[in-house]
Amino acid sequence: MTTVAQPTDWQYALAQASEAARRGFHVFPLGRGKLPAIRSPHREDPPGTPPCRGECGQPGHGVHDATTDLDALAALFAQAPHATGYGVACGRGDMPLIGIDLDRKNGVDGVTELQQLAQQHGFRVPRTVTVCTPSGGFHLWFTGPAGARVPNSASKLAPGIDVRGTAGYLVGPGSVTPAGLYGLHPDLHEPTMFPIPEPLLRLILPPPLPRRLVAVPHGTAQLGRRMLGLVRTVLEAHPGERNGRLFWAACKAFEGARIEDAGAVERALVEAAVAVGLDEREARATIASAQRTARREYA
Repeated sequence: MTTVAQPTDWQYALAQASEAARRGFHVFPLGRGKLPAIRSPHREDPPGTPPCRGECGQPGHGVHDATTDLDALAALFAQAPHATGYGVACGRGDMPLIGIDLDRKNGVDGVTELQQLAQQHGFRVPRTVTVCTPSGGFHLWFTGPAGARVPNSASKLAPGIDVRGTAGYLVGPGSVTPAGLYGLHPDLHEPTMFPIPEPLLRLILPPPLPRRLVAVPHGTAQLGRRMLGLVRTVLEAHPGERNGRLFWAACKAFEGARIEDAGAVERALVEAAVAVGLDEREARATIASAQRTARREYA
């Protein structure tokens, strides 16, 4: 038997999510298990299909559905009758949200671990917006610098400390799960988001990659300066963004490529993708998908 969320839970979640959207947070509906409430439209795609982050225009892409538009949010909730909460996307906008998730269960105390980190590295944890979790933990909400790509992690900083950054999300206050309710800390009467302490941000961000000399694929220069720039975009990609950069570069390349140049464009991009660690087969599939997309849009 399928369990449907009680109307009061759904209505409350929508109301709380709408208020968060009015405050500039990007939000989307969650089910009781704290997972996106709308099923992916790509769940039956064949293996090897390049990932979609909402480019198809359909809902069901989790955090990539997150919006501040109230009408769009209402439409998302209308397709999520089981929703009892909402997610708040991290890493968006000029003052991107960074979440520090402090677990206190199974003999682990993330609060104590964070205090020890603060002592070791000489920073103070401000009384920023704090959400209490049903298990007794806390979510600390901080603002980060614009443009910073903050990686998500679990217990990497210390036991019981998870980080929610770019393409991650936090469960919003007012969300209901089988374990209980997520709510704002009662001691913070006028909660304010503070910037994340710089020493803590340095611990979270990956060390800068050493500058490397990468050979530009043979024959790229003959395709023009624009193609050279697109190839370098792929060559400078970090892990986690390589496939996305390849797809974007291939779409741009095929926008203006002559039919007789298509093979040279593909060879240059495949070489670049393989140079940064992508599998050649995966790279060719991504490029083929981008070429089809470019043909549809610029036919």
